[in-house]
Amino acid sequence: MAHSRFVIVGGGTAGWITAFILRDCIARAKLDASVAVVESSKIPTVGVGEATTAAFHVFLRHFGIDIFEFMRSCEATYKLGIRHQDWRRKGVTYYGPIDDPHQVIQPPPGAPSDYLNVYAVSVGKPVQDMHMFGPLLERKKAPWTTKADGSLLPLGPFLPAYHFDQSKVGKFLKAKSVGVEVVDNVLAGVERDGESGDVTALVFEDGEKLEGDFFIDATGFRKRLIVKELNAPWVSYQNELPVNRALPFWLPVEEGQEIANYTLAWAQEAGWMWQIPTQSRYGCGYVYSDQFSTPEQAHAEVERVLGRKIEVRDDIKFQIGRLENAWIGNMLAVGLSSSFLEPLESTSIHGTIVQMMMFGGNFLRDPKKMTQALRDDYNRRVGRQVDDFRTFVNTHYATERDDTPFWRDVRANRMHPETQERLARWRTEMPRMSHFPQYLFGLPHLETQLHYPVLDGLGLLDPAVAKAEMARDPKLRSFAKVTHDSLVKEYKQAATKALSHAEFLKGVREQRWT
Repeated sequence: MAHSRFVIVGGGTAGWITAFILRDCIARAKLDASVAVVESSKIPTVGVGEATTAAFHVFLRHFGIDIFEFMRSCEATYKLGIRHQDWRRKGVTYYGPIDDPHQVIQPPPGAPSDYLNVYAVSVGKPVQDMHMFGPLLERKKAPWTTKADGSLLPLGPFLPAYHFDQSKVGKFLKAKSVGVEVVDNVLAGVERDGESGDVTALVFEDGEKLEGDFFIDATGFRKRLIVKELNAPWVSYQNELPVNRALPFWLPVEEGQEIANYTLAWAQEAGWMWQIPTQSRYGCGYVYSDQFSTPEQAHAEVERVLGRKIEVRDDIKFQIGRLENAWIGNMLAVGLSSSFLEPLESTSIHGTIVQMMMFGGNFLRDPKKMTQALRDDYNRRVGRQVDDFRTFVNTHYATERDDTPFWRDVRANRMHPETQERLARWRTEMPRMSHFPQYLFGLPHLETQLHYPVLDGLGLLDPAVAKAEMARDPKLRSFAKVTHDSLVKEYKQAATKALSHAEFLKGVREQRWT
């Protein structure tokens, strides 16, 4: 079997995550293949605050990367969840913690999934309260305390997510990579096989060429290969995800200020504002619909809401949606080349990790043995994954707000039929894991764990339905009550002992802990 070369174009976060996973999977599959990453030192990387899911923590652990070194190098902070402000209606805030209390308790035999969530809704208690991350989010604490000797002690088993400076992560992962060929050049075009249409080589501005057998487009919004060279069609989500423009800016982390351990998603007049903390600043932005606000009006609104002047860093117009097919011929798109949703639930990096794990674990072959049937199967699964992301984000817009033209339009016109179907079902029965078909080979996805805090926070679950379900099994209800109450008590007490997030990050920077 001839040696094969997999070429990744784009060396940002998505490109280097792909390089790590691809090399690992090639070794496991015992393929005679190598990996090259093409990136140009001439193209600057803009530092923005970016957020992940817990899948990124698992990625770092899998590859033996020291978490605290990563946090120091990339200005990373913890992301224990999302603070949703003014979404249900103005003045109402709820949190979406990312940990799952069902995973720390051994359930009774035969207990249905999410019985603790059902119990919490049945007694009118916020589901966030029984999450370990719930009180930590409210108090801006880290999931650690210290022993008498000053060493760290985890408050419990947890899988955190992170915020970080996006411009630093690719460089960090590059420095940690082993056995990856790096090509520093600027892409000018491609050469293609006249019969199959497959790409055979990259052509650079200086006339050099790089031959390859399989190519991965990780060029971000530019979609330099998959769209510009292969004209891949796009599926738009613009109707159900109504924002289409972003106004990014920075805010400083003031000396002595506590640092949030959450992504802030703050609903505004024509969209919503994000704040993502790194160790030295907040990466912020207002994503809005330019059907209902101009850039000048959006700028003025942000300054009015924050009570301070801001320096706008860009005016970004974007297309929300996904490629109809992320894998065409011998080319695969990942990250922002493959899909883009408004950054409400940190789907981009999560999607890259899961998609590449699925590709490497279930579809990877010698490039000459990759069939159209494989491509079709992969594309169906990835398309469904991103459609689920869309439906989940769309669910956040099922609010009571009708105080501006934007929110009235959202209520009247922006609910996707799948969102409507799910919400109709959950008015008569509580969400269960069985409501989410498995098609990612057991890899992590948006299921009940993340849905319950959002549905509960928006008032979309009926306590009467939850009470009726609990009443059908008094023994389970009794167990759920004791378990729920003990978790709430335990986690509130633990939060009083937890290190503040800022104090924890200071210790990480000072290498106080290893």
